[in-house]
Amino acid sequence: MSLFSVPLALLATLSSATYLMSFCASPPSLVKSALKTASTLLLALSAVTAGATPWLIAALCLGALGDLLLSRDGQRAFLLGLIAFAIAHLAYVGLFVFEAGAEFAELAKGENLVAAFLLLAFGGVMAGFLWRPAGEMRWPVMAYVVVILAMGLSAVALPESAGIWPLLAALLFIASDAILASELFLLPQRHPARRFAPYAVWSLYWCAQALFLVAFLPLPPV
Repeated sequence: MSLFSVPLALLATLSSATYLMSFCASPPSLVKSALKTASTLLLALSAVTAGATPWLIAALCLGALGDLLLSRDGQRAFLLGLIAFAIAHLAYVGLFVFEAGAEFAELAKGENLVAAFLLLAFGGVMAGFLWRPAGEMRWPVMAYVVVILAMGLSAVALPESAGIWPLLAALLFIASDAILASELFLLPQRHPARRFAPYAVWSLYWCAQALFLVAFLPLPPV
């Protein structure tokens, strides 16, 4: 582990906390975009300096790009951000399968089968709720649901040796996106939950990214 990886992670935490407290629910601005992007990009830089796998670095960098795009106004920026996060989830699938030993055959066994069923059921319910309200964004949103479910299922398929953190991170990520989708497409404009949704989305999302970093950061030699 590099001398710089921990300070970079701490800077990422400071940036994330500043964004949460001061800019999370504010209108788009250059400062807001910079803080939001830096909060995840610094995690990626921490992974780079620690010698982490390219899968993790790619996923975090794509997350930072998605953060930048979603911090801007307009449907084009939203669609490009959606694509960036979809590719990030595919990078996490690659990390789980090719680096951490996830095997999808494990989904048919015991508790994994129950977890996989619940995850698919939740995804199906969300897709059903979003189908009409998503309008012309329907198909990109449906494709994203499929990709994030694949990421969640691959986390369920991880071996016990991977620990609980990757699965917890995946579930936090899914919860964050479910709240964001509800805010964008389902909640009425004057619904009181809109006051809290941005804070929940960011807290869950950034904690997920930080947990992925913690779970897959190379350990220093003993």
